[in-house]
Amino acid sequence: MSHAFPTPRAAPKAALDAEAVRAAYRRWAGVYDTVFGGVSAIARRRAVAEVNRLPGNAILEVGVGTGLALPAYALGKRITGIDLSAEMLLRARRRAAETGLLQVAALIEMDAEAMDFEDGCFDAAVAMFVASVVPHPRRLMAEMRRVVRPGGHLLFVNHFAAERGPRWWVERALAPASRALGWHPDFAVDALLLPEEREKAAISTMPPFGLFTLIRLDNEPI
Repeated sequence: MSHAFPTPRAAPKAALDAEAVRAAYRRWAGVYDTVFGGVSAIARRRAVAEVNRLPGNAILEVGVGTGLALPAYALGKRITGIDLSAEMLLRARRRAAETGLLQVAALIEMDAEAMDFEDGCFDAAVAMFVASVVPHPRRLMAEMRRVVRPGGHLLFVNHFAAERGPRWWVERALAPASRALGWHPDFAVDALLLPEEREKAAISTMPPFGLFTLIRLDNEPI
């Protein structure tokens, strides 16, 4: 299995910029599966099951990380995974090689906000636990819309901040640690979706305790 490795384009600095993400996930890479893999497993499996049900075989996984989701994709799919973290990708490539995942087409180091793919080259794109990591979520959305064909599908699984209650306070207390964590604990759904997108999206909460949310959008003009 051969892979190409385009040089990621520079991302503008922001409260959580690309270098902060790289640094955080360089620290997380060795323990990511243990610390985060279990709590996110159900949401990840449901997102991949949704992808497997969709028409079309050319699938982009944005923020593939250590490749935890890769074994769950149907064999008929052709998965291209991208990630900003070289350390996470190293583990994803090892996982794909050691388990003989024939559905994996390529694993590429690339900036999700400035992809090197041609317009409309994928049938669907899925971003799991990525929207609260990138510096500019709306730029991520625009790039996913660009590289997915019209009539294709966009899927997101993410933690979104509570709008009230005890979790609201905890998430906002953790917000100053965003750079160290590598993600925004207080990330709001409105930071990703425009009101008209939210109206059209299929949105469902995932276990455990509704901590994660699955969003599916048709790639249509808004």
